[in-house]
Amino acid sequence: MNLLRNFFIVLFINGLSLQLVAQTEEFKVKEHYNKTEVTIPMRDGVNLHTTIYSPKDTSKDYPILMQRTPYSSRPYGEDQFRSLIGPNKFLMEEGNIIVYQDVRGRWMSEGKYDNMRAYIPEKTGNQTDESSDTYDTIEWLINNIENNNGRVGTWGISYPGHYAIASLLDAHPALKAASPQAGIGDFYFDDFHHNGAYLLSYWRATALFGYQKDGPTDEAWYELPGLGTQDQYQFFLDVGPLSNLDEYYREDNEFWQQLKEHPNYDEFWQSRGIIQHLEDIEPAVMVVGGLFDAEDLYGPFETYKNIEKRSDNYNTMVMGPWSHGDWARLTERQAVGNVYFGDNISKDYQQNIETKFFNHFLKGEANDNSGLPEAYLYDTGDREWNTYDQWPPKGEEKVFFLGDDQKLTNEASETEKSFVSDVKKPVPYNDEIKAVFTPREYMTGDQRFAARRPDVLIFETERLEEDMKLAGEIEAILQVATTGTDADWVVKVIDVYPMDSENYEETMPHLNMDNYHMMVRSEVMRGRFRNSFENPEPFTPNQKTEVAIKLQDINHTFKKGHKLQIQVQSTWFPLIDLNPQTFVPNIFEASEEDFKTQTHTVYGDSRIKFTEVKN
Repeated sequence: MNLLRNFFIVLFINGLSLQLVAQTEEFKVKEHYNKTEVTIPMRDGVNLHTTIYSPKDTSKDYPILMQRTPYSSRPYGEDQFRSLIGPNKFLMEEGNIIVYQDVRGRWMSEGKYDNMRAYIPEKTGNQTDESSDTYDTIEWLINNIENNNGRVGTWGISYPGHYAIASLLDAHPALKAASPQAGIGDFYFDDFHHNGAYLLSYWRATALFGYQKDGPTDEAWYELPGLGTQDQYQFFLDVGPLSNLDEYYREDNEFWQQLKEHPNYDEFWQSRGIIQHLEDIEPAVMVVGGLFDAEDLYGPFETYKNIEKRSDNYNTMVMGPWSHGDWARLTERQAVGNVYFGDNISKDYQQNIETKFFNHFLKGEANDNSGLPEAYLYDTGDREWNTYDQWPPKGEEKVFFLGDDQKLTNEASETEKSFVSDVKKPVPYNDEIKAVFTPREYMTGDQRFAARRPDVLIFETERLEEDMKLAGEIEAILQVATTGTDADWVVKVIDVYPMDSENYEETMPHLNMDNYHMMVRSEVMRGRFRNSFENPEPFTPNQKTEVAIKLQDINHTFKKGHKLQIQVQSTWFPLIDLNPQTFVPNIFEASEEDFKTQTHTVYGDSRIKFTEVKN
């Protein structure tokens, strides 16, 4: 268990970004940087452990680049050095003051941890939140670190990305640039929930966030539960209702209790959302994310869009062909799962985009002429970068109806397609037998295994006679009915490869890219929340009902000879938990008897809306 625990501690450091990448042989951090560890007092007297790496060359002044993290600022001890510091090796090698801080209540910092601590817009007295802790930290740093130039930048991936977003609120005047990367925007739509559906695949991560510690510590105070098997599907199927998982997490796991007690988007979750507060932002912002990030795809898009809509600052976005944190690695071949996208994509981003952004605002002129585009997105079908002067881009609305004979059509029809959703045989989210902590590869996974199940409906075009580029937002508007009183609805956008497609180096041995069904985008809507995430409603059995599902944005060219396919299903296990398919007030408290097999129907006036962009 200790080996497993330590593995995941390392995995989570730097927000699942795996930034502890092997550095180049020629640069040793210890030879070029001094390291000091300090405790910085916050306005309420709580001390936060902070690690400072300062260049040994003191002949000039440097900006400060800071990351705040719940995943530990390890290694501890002034004689212990990270092998890589800062956002990337280029910023490390050219010289910057790099700061890491354990956030309140985590590792060597004092205080009580609050998962996704709520922002307080109008603080009084000694009230604190992540914004004020960032402000107080920056104030201390610029007044106490020698050879700083008075400019500060923040960055982070995943949860540290959320803290970078928090730094923008009531920002310190010295904060000139922030790069939230895969930042959590709202825990009800990122990571642990998607449109009200609980992501069961993240269940083990509850240990990471749910337990309080007694005081500052450099040792993990939590353990992650083991499954005892590689077959996650069978493990969770055997467990049954979510309430049976209580044997793994007791009352002392605060996050598990919060999940159970707040199944709806109530004030508890609303107060923890940060994107709602992104207005009048002043520092320059570069939002970064992966187009195949299984964990935090909602956050980056919504962070960029909300700042763009309600602020007048410099705001740009970069979205590449990455899974969670891939851009922080220096991998020569960039692939997600079985699908290869190109060479040295992350290195190009680090050297020519990320470094350029921070240098311009922390060392350079710090104006709008950064040399970077408004939006920089990789076309995951054409395998090339695109620049846009606005996002979502302008284009022509393209609507496909879910027609008869498994066809995507241009007009609505009166067709009806029904399937049986068996709670004892839910549709898997992939076809592998592998116990993964948080899923990744399924985001580009081969969906043929699902397309051939009777409880998955497919609708597709003919082989395309010319390229079709779809960019921006996607909305599925389903017309459905169910024999039950609740149901989940899953929509997947699939790129079907030609029959003669060649394998990539990364393609798993038991698969072939010949007729590969690559998932480009997918999303779930817990049907009870179709009208309101705050106030769930049952379905009326056998009554035609509209369910709208917003899928996250894409930038993908469906190439000539490929097909666009839409899959519709009602279970997606164990990525999300099982819906009982009978309405209960709280699915976390559902009993075995509540779970019923039901028949679902999708009507021919269901449609999915894209934006087609001409090159």
